[in-house]
Amino acid sequence: MLVAVVAVAVAVAVAMAVPALRHRLVRSALRRAGGRYRRRLEALDSDVRLSQERRLRRLLGTGTAGGWEEFQERHPLGQPCLDEAPRIPLPPLRLWALLPGCWDTDPRLQGSLLYLDALGAAFPRALARRGTALLHWSPGCPRAPAGWPLPTLYCTPAAAAVPSSRAAALRLQLLFALRQRALHVLEAGLAAELHDALVTLRTEWPRLAQELELGRLSPQPGLPEELREQLQALLSPAAARAAELRAECARGFEGIVLRLWPQLEVVVVRMMYGTERLYCDSLRQADCQGLPFYCPFYQAAGALLGVNLWPAEPAPRFVLCPDWAFCEFLPCLASKEPRTVLLDELWEGREYGLVVTAQPGEYRCRTGEVLKVIGFHKQCPVVEPVRRESQTLSVRGESIPEEQFCQSLCRTLSLWPGAHLIDYVCVESSLLGDSSGPCAPHYEVFMELQGLRDLSEVQRYKLDQCLQEDFPIYKSFRFKGSIGPLRLHLVRPRSFTQLREALGSPVPMPRVLHEEQLLQLIQGAVIS
Repeated sequence: MLVAVVAVAVAVAVAMAVPALRHRLVRSALRRAGGRYRRRLEALDSDVRLSQERRLRRLLGTGTAGGWEEFQERHPLGQPCLDEAPRIPLPPLRLWALLPGCWDTDPRLQGSLLYLDALGAAFPRALARRGTALLHWSPGCPRAPAGWPLPTLYCTPAAAAVPSSRAAALRLQLLFALRQRALHVLEAGLAAELHDALVTLRTEWPRLAQELELGRLSPQPGLPEELREQLQALLSPAAARAAELRAECARGFEGIVLRLWPQLEVVVVRMMYGTERLYCDSLRQADCQGLPFYCPFYQAAGALLGVNLWPAEPAPRFVLCPDWAFCEFLPCLASKEPRTVLLDELWEGREYGLVVTAQPGEYRCRTGEVLKVIGFHKQCPVVEPVRRESQTLSVRGESIPEEQFCQSLCRTLSLWPGAHLIDYVCVESSLLGDSSGPCAPHYEVFMELQGLRDLSEVQRYKLDQCLQEDFPIYKSFRFKGSIGPLRLHLVRPRSFTQLREALGSPVPMPRVLHEEQLLQLIQGAVIS
């Protein structure tokens, strides 16, 4: 018995001393825990209502009497959600918490376990030590990446995410990613972050190659000197890698990601639904040709609500996990005061507005997100996010949703030969004030295009015409003169990169601006 105990102790000591061995042991433990949690989740599916009520009791605290009906009566619906939940630091992972019967109730741990299990099953080399590069701006405080329980996955230092400048943070992370040729996973918090990092590669590759060759980090705006010196200590000269970077960039940028990282298996983007898909589509067609994209999590108002268990499928879909938050749903196209329904009362093919109770004291928050139920995994609904209600255009009550406006815009682009959409944003004329002139309420659209320097008046009118064809109510208001003609503006390159910097935090790109400061920034970039 004593010999066995000593042998185990020696094995653990060796594992702690050898980083590669420790990584494999922890990875194996996490994969097993993830598999067990998936089976546990599927067992919970047999009684979704019971799982939801247990979660609600935990959120309300001990000693709370009554069921969800009493909860609804006590807390009226209507409180809007915050855009982001407060940043609660993740506790250090204790391996005993992975044992059966010792499950942590934190959805962040459960979600990451499911992610690691699903990713490792679909892409066997994806969980290699230091085989993942992270591109995610996290000003002031590093945010947990998707695989945070296994930090040895990442070759990107956490400090590279924290500069107050978004551009500086993404450039730093790109540089550290370029040092590691044997990447298997490229992970970004938002699709726009990956897009902007690769734009930086296109424009700054000679300087990046020089920094790789010398192993020296150049001063740059937004990068404090103390942080630069801290990160500088992690660099060493990499002349061969710099030469490879120069050679591949000189060949052009189509398929550049797979040429720079030939062992790359998958691009992980924590949010790529809604109009964030615009960036993913652009990346798939150019820089990231030949690579699958995987969006592992569904989050709303800062709360983790669902997980994508199918990494190899191109369209993200999410299982709503019943013990992560208490969820209610407002049926769309219902009466003016619809009754909320619960997780076990949803119908396949229907759309619902999402209401969440995820934090103690923040009850029945309307997230402003609309989900479509596309199926079920056991008894848990499988959903796809459809739209954000806050991004709806409406100057006379016509209500044009963001995804349908985007479809009309893309249809218009097909009528402009040679035009490729980089980005866009809309403004309702009420935000413009006197600058909009004495005219009927209308939309103004700001676009960055590739392939066209200017648009004729006939081309500009095409978007308004497509909107009239796609939305009869908009057409009727235009016919009566209650809504004025849409105005279209072209902006200079990288204007939207600056706009995302001005947002101040890593949030999805708004498609309808509601802040004068952001409006002034994009107006100042107009070239046509």
